[in-house]
Amino acid sequence: MSFVKCCFEAGEGHDFLDSFVQKCTDPGCCCGCCSALRPRYKRLVDNIFPASPQDGLVKSNMEKLTFYSLSSPEKLDRIGEYLFQKASRDIYRRRHGFVIIAMEAMDQLLLACHSQTLNLFVESFLKMVQKLLESTDPQLQILATQSFVRFANIEEDTPSYHRRYDFFVSKFSAMCHSNHGDTSTRDKIRLAGIQGLQGVIRKTVSDDLVENIWEAQHMDKIVPSLLYNMQSAEKYETVSCMETEARDGAEEEPPRLAECCLRELVGRASFGHIRSVLRPVLTHFDRHELWVPNDFAVHTFKIIMFSIQAQYSYSVVEALMQHVEAAGAGGAGEPRGRARVRAACAAVLSHIVAIAAADSVGPSVLEIINNLLTNLRASVARDSEKETDEKLYQEALINALGEFSDHLPDFQKIDIMMFIVNKVPSTQRGAKGTKADAMLQTILLKSLLKVGTTYKTTELSKAFPAAFLEALLRLAAAAAPPSRALLQRLLHTLLDRRHHAGLLRAPTVDYAELGLTVEKCSRQDLIFISKHGYAIFSSLYEGLQLESNTLENIETIYTTLALLCIELASEETICDIMQLILAIQQSSVSNPVLSVAQQCHLVAVSVALAALLPHVVLLPLDRLQDYIDKIIESRREEAPHLLPPLQPDYPQLGPAALPNKLPYLMIDQMAVCECLKACGVDASRLQSPSPYAAGAALALAHRHSWVEAGAAQGRDSLADIGAPPGAGLELDSAHSSPGVQRHAGSTQAAGVSLEALRRAAGGPSDAERRELERRRATLNNAFRTAPFHHLLTLTQPKYEIQEKLEEIFSSISEEPLLPASGACSPAGNTKSYQQSVPPYTKYFPELFLY
Repeated sequence: MSFVKCCFEAGEGHDFLDSFVQKCTDPGCCCGCCSALRPRYKRLVDNIFPASPQDGLVKSNMEKLTFYSLSSPEKLDRIGEYLFQKASRDIYRRRHGFVIIAMEAMDQLLLACHSQTLNLFVESFLKMVQKLLESTDPQLQILATQSFVRFANIEEDTPSYHRRYDFFVSKFSAMCHSNHGDTSTRDKIRLAGIQGLQGVIRKTVSDDLVENIWEAQHMDKIVPSLLYNMQSAEKYETVSCMETEARDGAEEEPPRLAECCLRELVGRASFGHIRSVLRPVLTHFDRHELWVPNDFAVHTFKIIMFSIQAQYSYSVVEALMQHVEAAGAGGAGEPRGRARVRAACAAVLSHIVAIAAADSVGPSVLEIINNLLTNLRASVARDSEKETDEKLYQEALINALGEFSDHLPDFQKIDIMMFIVNKVPSTQRGAKGTKADAMLQTILLKSLLKVGTTYKTTELSKAFPAAFLEALLRLAAAAAPPSRALLQRLLHTLLDRRHHAGLLRAPTVDYAELGLTVEKCSRQDLIFISKHGYAIFSSLYEGLQLESNTLENIETIYTTLALLCIELASEETICDIMQLILAIQQSSVSNPVLSVAQQCHLVAVSVALAALLPHVVLLPLDRLQDYIDKIIESRREEAPHLLPPLQPDYPQLGPAALPNKLPYLMIDQMAVCECLKACGVDASRLQSPSPYAAGAALALAHRHSWVEAGAAQGRDSLADIGAPPGAGLELDSAHSSPGVQRHAGSTQAAGVSLEALRRAAGGPSDAERRELERRRATLNNAFRTAPFHHLLTLTQPKYEIQEKLEEIFSSISEEPLLPASGACSPAGNTKSYQQSVPPYTKYFPELFLY
């Protein structure tokens, strides 16, 4: 065994030169001639390694190597390759101390090189980093990652077209999923993996000429790795990007660093690359069932929304909505878990949609609204009324709609409400819609109400454009009582500018205790109510006349009327409001379809609104208030059921306690006129006939048959001619009632007195003239003030032509107008003919009307 080491010992004769030049790489070699003949860069590299790895890098020799590299940049690739060979041999021999020294030398050379010559050295550097990452020693993996991060922070002027990072993406992603037994070591490896991914992102995203990091093969590794570390956090604190920059020094935990890396990745994404990031995010949540509970999902998508460029935030909302639609494509028979996932996705959408609202402009706003409404309609189509998760899904979509609208300007909110109201299926009064239509109507009205709560009304003309108001009034006659109540609540949110809706939720007469805030009605609002007041009041009046009304419907309409009184009551409008109150009171007696409880409700609502007027009109209405107070006191003593609060039912009420039996407890029109005149208010409009009762009279006057008109005229004439009132009434009853024989003792009807003839020849009396004038004024007022669609409904026929013709033909076939014998006149058998044929068949049939 030789104690002296020489590099020629193993060489053959013909390999002498090669061994002499290439083989001597050991700094402890005894041959001085060997080192003198080796290349200078190898000698400089060999000299940076100490005899013992514990001594560390020889700094003086490292400075010489650095100076040589800068002086001869063409040698950089050889220096890097030589360092890589030495490190590879040391890794194989498990001499990790010398590997660390080689990596440190690599780092210093990398930082010292100019950017123009960096490509000559990078290939060897990356080969060495890859070699260290392939080792199983965590220390070497962390060391290689740190070196790669230093390299990633260097800006290169000249990109390399052949450089690839596939291995680094795969390796760093695998390190992010480390499950090392030691918790501290595991966290270090995961931190190194996240740092490595961050370096890859920084190195590749900034240059389009290098490898495309946005491809699916890379994003499917990077994004799940980051999410895997983020979900291990104990609690989720979502902050904006500015707050994140202020706490960058606290990124010592894998969840925090992964969150920062995700922010950087999303922030660097362009419009075409947003989907590349979102797709693996959604896939990760689906595969690992992270939607329920959705705390982490909300946290993740808020990070994305805060980090993404503002003009691209709509893409996130769109992608999430498409994912929600895909989750709901299973139909009605889908498993319960999918419905729960869909509800959780919609809840996440409701949390992030508000962030996108501030930067959404133009068509994107209505597109988001349309997508939300489409999902709502699809939810209703699944017909899962009893499924709680489906209800949660619908509520989440409605909340998303409200959150999105809350961050939009007011003019866009009105546009959204008009867009929604046109989507609501309308049902004609009396028609029975389908169950799906009723559910969709309710859900869309809830959405409309959610948007309406975000709107701040300044002027009624801006809150109620003509088209929007017309659509709302059309929906006021919706078939379902819950839908009508929702519509009234929407009117509350748009009318209530002083937050009185909560105080006026139920009818009351004690307004002094509520502390109402009243201001003078503006000129713009007066113009609005003068233009649309009749349509609004008529719609509310007709809403109170429906047989299907519940107590909630009555109370919500009362609240709407009370808010109108507070917002619009003035000297110009008090007569119109009082006219409506009297019409509501009268309808409780004249409307035959109302139940006893509904009659009491309307009477109580009318007196509650009348008691409100003196408190909201900025005029001294002491006389009117005293009059209303007397009525209230009288009702408290004799008929408390005609006062608020309203009861669902009045079972102990007798016939004598009905409103039509207590006229002296009702508000009198003439008394109200006198009170208003005494207070200095012009009550001429209040003395004119009520326009709300004109609808029925107008319909009867416009649509009648020749038979009805002739019979009515005949009855009037006979009633006037008959001297005693009783005889006239009896004669009228006999002629008007089919099949009823006159009393034989009624002989005064056959005779005509001279006074009766004189009265008939003298023309109508003063009372008749006043009645005719009243009817003429009613018709004029109705045609001047009623909207066109209202007049159209009044003039429509009560029956279809085909149905009426069938009825006429069937009656003709059953009872012919002429006797069956074929004689032209029933001579000789007049008595039997009159007894067999009822008198009302002698008139012309209704067929002649057409």
